[in-house]
Amino acid sequence: MALRDRIGQERTTRRESVNLVSIYLERLLAEVDRDALHGLNEVQRRARLERQLGEILSVEGPVMADRERSLFIRRVVDEALGLGVLEPLLADESITEIMVNGPHDVFVERRGRLERHPTAFASEEQLMQTIDRIVSSVNRRVDESSPMVDARLASGERVNVIIPPLSLNGPTLTIRRFPRPYRLPELVAKGTLDEVTLLLLSALVRARFSIVISGGTGSGKTTFLNALSGLIPATERIVTIEDAAELSLQQEHVVRLESRPPNVEGKGRVTIRDLVRNSLRMRPDRIIVGEVRGGETLDMLQAMNTGHEGSLATVHANSPIDAMGRLETLASMSELEIPVDTIRDQINAAIDVVVQLARGADGSRRVTEICAVESTRREAYRLTPIVQFEAAPMTPDRIVTGWFRHRPVPQTMLTRITVAGETVPQAFHRPPDEGRVP
Repeated sequence: MALRDRIGQERTTRRESVNLVSIYLERLLAEVDRDALHGLNEVQRRARLERQLGEILSVEGPVMADRERSLFIRRVVDEALGLGVLEPLLADESITEIMVNGPHDVFVERRGRLERHPTAFASEEQLMQTIDRIVSSVNRRVDESSPMVDARLASGERVNVIIPPLSLNGPTLTIRRFPRPYRLPELVAKGTLDEVTLLLLSALVRARFSIVISGGTGSGKTTFLNALSGLIPATERIVTIEDAAELSLQQEHVVRLESRPPNVEGKGRVTIRDLVRNSLRMRPDRIIVGEVRGGETLDMLQAMNTGHEGSLATVHANSPIDAMGRLETLASMSELEIPVDTIRDQINAAIDVVVQLARGADGSRRVTEICAVESTRREAYRLTPIVQFEAAPMTPDRIVTGWFRHRPVPQTMLTRITVAGETVPQAFHRPPDEGRVP
């Protein structure tokens, strides 16, 4: 059978299954006593609906095996109470991203790799009902006048919606799942960095070096930022600022701030920049910005230059030098007209270290480079690599391997670490490390 015919047959089978779900969903909603559901918690409501649907199927339903019947009942009740066909995907902890490209094309990301999922919606109408259920829960709306929406589920997942006429595939829904918070020793075990680099980062954080974590989309910046923040002493007051709350810090004294989009009337918007400015009035020891992407970059740099050393932030960039240029561009997006040389002066004074992350062809996330910022005043950016990941040829089963090369820490950085009472591993004192650390 030709591939096109097989795909068409699979879509027809899925569509028939989804249509059957729709039929019994209507029957269930027509017969259920909705008043009786008020006052029940979610578990009780689900049990009530499952029992009632089971009675309907016993009287007039199609013949099914026990397992098939149980899955069918769950699917119908998921549609009635939750996000329908997406509920099993949200319950699967191995899935980190759900991508719905129209009603019949659903893809998921597992362990950094994309794969098609057999799940499908019956129609665009059913998909739009699910989207409306998501955005209405956060007091948002999506229609032709507002065809793009960012939102967050109650359980924390980040959601992006874009609908026709902007999306030619039909309504498109992307749900970003956040993995559980990792600690740096766990990332060492996963190969994201090595133990010697962990010791260096520990010294840098405790010595209050300001660090920018750079990387592309899906490279693990937020996961790494969360792990790195665990090195901040518990005695310090930390303010986190995010577009969508993802960080889960381990310290007790943490104030979490989250930006807010405008409401349906277009009012009430609170930007990252507003939060950065407000955080300076909250007596923070450290400020952590989940991602800088606009004019708030200038405020963050000024904060780092006025007594908030040791702050952390992430930025989208493909290399450490690109990260510096990106910060310069973002800072220039402020409504203040500041000369480029002045912005460069701010960046050189504020940023001490850039940590670059990348996602490998096998889906693994890894530190690929750590650079010290040695440029001063208004000179061109001058970065010195102190850690570099050297990739080996990919294995036959397409697994990325390699080792971390350690280079001498610049003397000014070494002095500052020592004055703060921290120590630097011996690997960063001698000439470039030629040994291979897997």
